[in-house]
Amino acid sequence: MQTQHLSYSRVLYLAVPIILAGLTQPLMSAVDTAIAGHLPGPHYLAGVAVGSLLFNLIFWAFGFLRMGTTGVVAQYFGTAQPMAALLTVCRGIVMALLLGLLILFAQGPLIQGGLAWLGASLEAAEQAQLYAYGRVWSAPLVLVNYVILGWLLGCQRVKTALLIQLLINVVNFLAVITLVYGWGWGVQGIGAATAVADLSGASVGAVLLWRQYRQQLKDMRWSAVFEATELRRQIQINSHIFIRTACLLATMSWFTHLGAKQGDVLLATNAILLNFLSFTSYGLDGFAHAAETLSGAAVGQGKPKQLRRVVHVCLVWGLVGALLYTLVYSLFGGALVRLLTDQYLIVQSAEQYLIWLVLAPLISMPAYLYDGVFMGATRTYSLMLIMLACSFSFLCLSWLLLPLFGNHGLWISFLVFNAARGLGLAVAFKPIVLRPLARA
Repeated sequence: MQTQHLSYSRVLYLAVPIILAGLTQPLMSAVDTAIAGHLPGPHYLAGVAVGSLLFNLIFWAFGFLRMGTTGVVAQYFGTAQPMAALLTVCRGIVMALLLGLLILFAQGPLIQGGLAWLGASLEAAEQAQLYAYGRVWSAPLVLVNYVILGWLLGCQRVKTALLIQLLINVVNFLAVITLVYGWGWGVQGIGAATAVADLSGASVGAVLLWRQYRQQLKDMRWSAVFEATELRRQIQINSHIFIRTACLLATMSWFTHLGAKQGDVLLATNAILLNFLSFTSYGLDGFAHAAETLSGAAVGQGKPKQLRRVVHVCLVWGLVGALLYTLVYSLFGGALVRLLTDQYLIVQSAEQYLIWLVLAPLISMPAYLYDGVFMGATRTYSLMLIMLACSFSFLCLSWLLLPLFGNHGLWISFLVFNAARGLGLAVAFKPIVLRPLARA
């Protein structure tokens, strides 16, 4: 794939479908939140918020299945090696199935321990358990979907990725309406509907893989999936991303834990604002994913000038996207909150903290963008170290600011965390990614 004349329109062509596909992820949580938010009493919303967050934390911990697949496949895509790309995907699917079965096997202590750590009230925890035991059965499917999405992004098949994510969301919406309102399953039906939606996505992904690699599958030796050198490389990349993601999840869970200690109203408030922050991150991640696949192709071809151009163009588009998010949240933040809940206390509380939602896109954008560049270049060790340092800084800062400024202090700490990520990766880009490629 040629990128020496990479244009702004080419990045936008790649990024827009990824943005739309990415926005469908928090849309599933938003649908669940909106339905729970209109059930009688805040504990339903708090329960679904905590249960949904628990599974976001669990599944995000295995996000390396998507991110590691994209970077490696993008490099093989740049050098036209379909068999190597297929073997990478097969290794990822094997890992996804094994890890998904492990989650199912350990679901009891995982759910009980996770909910205890997040610290919801007794009523909210009861609803969260109902949600969690319905959703847990989607674990192997979700992880396989991560690998399929990583493959599609690595091959720059962004429109196909969008269509699969749209399918998942349509199925989720229909299933949640049927199970909650048609069959009266309540909160448990919300979790089960998500599992049904993930099954639809995994099924379509399996068909696409078979159609794309029919010839390679005939010629492939399955023993090559477990070839020592490539397997070691993929495990090493995935382990770095896992630790990086675990740090991010520890930060998010600590954020939720500190919010939960302030009561169900603030717990639900932060959950709603984090829903919008998810829309922000998934939207801006469109440019990060474009940077990821284009960076991977440039690194695979050994062309540092192309890589520099990729970063420049994606940063410009990322800034434009961040400004749009800031404008929308400035003008319509209160109205958006009221779309998700009609609970007066929660709406009133959320309006006090909208300023942090307005500032978040501009502060966080560089972190999202450079994450994609480092993933595509498979410079995951440095990515891991920077995340470790930033997560530790969040823990220290939240411990200092929460007693002084309450929930405002918690949000300040979180935005400083994202700003430090972006700054650290930007400083490390030239010595860690660009210069070694130029010397190669």
